[in-house]
Amino acid sequence: MPFCANCGSNVDGQFCGKCGSPVAVPAQPGAASTMAPAANAMADNVASALCYVLGLITGIIFLLIPPYNQNRAVRFHAFQSIFLHLACIAVMIVGNIVLGMVHLWILSPLIGLAFLVLWIFMILKTWQGSKIVLPVVGQLAQQQA
Repeated sequence: MPFCANCGSNVDGQFCGKCGSPVAVPAQPGAASTMAPAANAMADNVASALCYVLGLITGIIFLLIPPYNQNRAVRFHAFQSIFLHLACIAVMIVGNIVLGMVHLWILSPLIGLAFLVLWIFMILKTWQGSKIVLPVVGQLAQQQA
């Protein structure tokens, strides 16, 4: 029976039951390898949450990286992140112009605060595995994914 190199406890599979670290199990003669080819790939919820972190930048990056650009869930969140960021930019510009014209420019930081709260909410809910479809940009993202 192999032992974990990290904590020294007995191991029954490929991962230590005590600390969770991967353990190299010696291959038995004639046995096929059971390691997945994409062992370095992130979980879908982590990759989807990372799509929102830098908006346009991470959304585009996850649309270009090969293991994630074929995953519908990650593609949806990448497109929704891109469209949400573009909508944020457009609303901030139009909101600042309109609020400036009616001399209520003091309210423009509230628009930014609302988008900040939405951005943090989307990162957290996506990381938890929830799929939040936003009203306009979510429908566009579903069509693109």
